[in-house]
Amino acid sequence: MPTPIEEIVEARPLDEHNRLLVSRVHPPDWVNPAPRGRYNMVVVGAGTAGLVTAAGAAGLGAKVALIERNLMGGDCLNVGCVPSKALIRAAHALAAVRGASEFGIDIPGGAAFDFAKTMERLRRLRADISRHDSVKRFTELGVDVYIGDATFTGRNTVAVEGMTLEFSKACIATGARAARIPIPGLWDAGALTNETVFSLTALPPRLAVIGAGPIGVEMAQCFARFGSEVTLLEGQRGILGREDRDAAAIVERSLIRDGVRLNYGRNVVGIRKEGGEKIIAAASAEGEERAELRVDEILVGVGRAPNVENLGLEAAGVRYDKRGGVAVDDFLRTSNRNIHAAGDVCFPYKFTHTADAMARIVIGNALFFGRGRTSALTIPWCTYVDPEIAHVGLYEHDAAEKGIAVDTFRIDMSAVDRAILESEGEGFVKIHCRKGTDRILGATVVARHAGEMISEITTAMVGGIGLGSIAKTIHPYPTQAEAIKKAADAYNRSRLTPRVKSLLGKILEWRR
Repeated sequence: MPTPIEEIVEARPLDEHNRLLVSRVHPPDWVNPAPRGRYNMVVVGAGTAGLVTAAGAAGLGAKVALIERNLMGGDCLNVGCVPSKALIRAAHALAAVRGASEFGIDIPGGAAFDFAKTMERLRRLRADISRHDSVKRFTELGVDVYIGDATFTGRNTVAVEGMTLEFSKACIATGARAARIPIPGLWDAGALTNETVFSLTALPPRLAVIGAGPIGVEMAQCFARFGSEVTLLEGQRGILGREDRDAAAIVERSLIRDGVRLNYGRNVVGIRKEGGEKIIAAASAEGEERAELRVDEILVGVGRAPNVENLGLEAAGVRYDKRGGVAVDDFLRTSNRNIHAAGDVCFPYKFTHTADAMARIVIGNALFFGRGRTSALTIPWCTYVDPEIAHVGLYEHDAAEKGIAVDTFRIDMSAVDRAILESEGEGFVKIHCRKGTDRILGATVVARHAGEMISEITTAMVGGIGLGSIAKTIHPYPTQAEAIKKAADAYNRSRLTPRVKSLLGKILEWRR
């Protein structure tokens, strides 16, 4: 018999927008359907990887079941990309108003800011977008949606809310969550993560951010622009350790201008509460120097942990570990060849767009004898600070470690007319080509809209298009993407060797 859902997941605060969100992605009156025999595909987890797998498979005629225990849409919709970008846009707007005098615009009395309204806008937009990930939409696509805890009971069976679903193929797409780093007193003090920070309704006067990776720097800049006194704590010696050092240096200067206090080389060793304050004890890497920082809130932006607990993976014959997640091969097959995995639960590059791409591989490989490989993916990413950092392919140090000689073509945004006109000249485009050729191996873009610009380079890499062809491509003037065209022109100039110049000179002399 169908099983009613008894436990309803609430988003906080439970206003009209979050009520709408919950009604769509975890409807309180939802009744699970009765299983319809053996499924071609059972998908466990309704984040990006799971939703794309379920929708794609159903669209191709497969009988599909989708199981989610929390909110459909996963991290991206509920506590990741969607709310964070809404918040970042508000911070951009506030920074633009405060900097309007540069453009001859005078705002008497300055910019008034209401954090509660900013967060209300976030919740409203998230609820609006949630229709795309809703139970209603997926049932209309022909997917049997089950809300509840999934547990594998065998190599081809999974239980949910007292029912057993049989499958020919399955996909584990349970994602990842904020890692609970073991700092004494941290969680007792009520530390925030990306899963809770978007529930705030009041701006914290003093905020400490632990971790200077993408989440840490994005939120540090946001809250500093809103008016919080922000301290960014990082145990290493700089921010965004994975990124190009020239790029990270530009972002560091931007954070400092926005008022973020950078505290490098200190490890948080303990936290305690005194009244309404949270007191952070930090020590130098050598453990010799200690200092205390008093704040109102703490945001942790360090690490992700795959969701593999309580899934019954042992019964399914699926190998995993709690740090790296589900073990998969290049075709996204687990140790049980009838079960694949996709997204953050099994892959080191934990991005929404990567989860989407992996889901497409799973559909082809699991259901249609495909041979798609994750090693064939060209994966770009972007950190949405201001200016943004976007990257694809190899860094210079990657090429050096692999023994690959490269030519690097760099164009500063200060040489691009549109960037100058918009007072956004800080940044660059840096493209690495295999030495002596125009074959693109990697690129980094630092610009206000770097995330929009990187796709041209990614497309070129995937399509085997070199810088020579990009140089022939007409780019509209004036745009910031002209920086990519200028890099391509720089490649063409590099081909103008003294011997070639001499030959061209002789041709011109002969033609006079």
